Amino acid sequence: MTVDISNLVLLRNDPEEAARLLEAAEQGDIDAQYAMGLIYAEGRGVEQDAALSFLWLTLASDNGDNDAITLRNIVAARMSEAEHRQALLLIDQHNSRAAQKGLGGHRTRQQNTRRH
Repeated sequence: MTVDISNLVLLRNDPEEAARLLEAAEQGDIDAQYAMGLIYAEGRGVEQDAALSFLWLTLASDNGDNDAITLRNIVAARMSEAEHRQALLLIDQHNSRAAQKGLGGHRTRQQNTRRH
């Protein structure tokens, strides 16, 4: 199974756009979380990193983005055991930071304008 992502502007190799999206993703924007998962999966504007892709797609899917679940499954199928362990560590670290900030693991869902 493949996901058609051919029309997403996010596929540009643009480090500045990746940095902007990372900031929004860290603030809980679900679309930005999905975008970061995609960007790390493809290495567009950042170094390709399956563990970080899995992290951001997990956050997006936990916040209700069904497209993120599909892409996360594709990424996971291609991950090594070491990458999977790293992804789980990153998720634990993220949840610990969120708990320290009093955010829990939950984010406010933004209006979802990304659809393909």
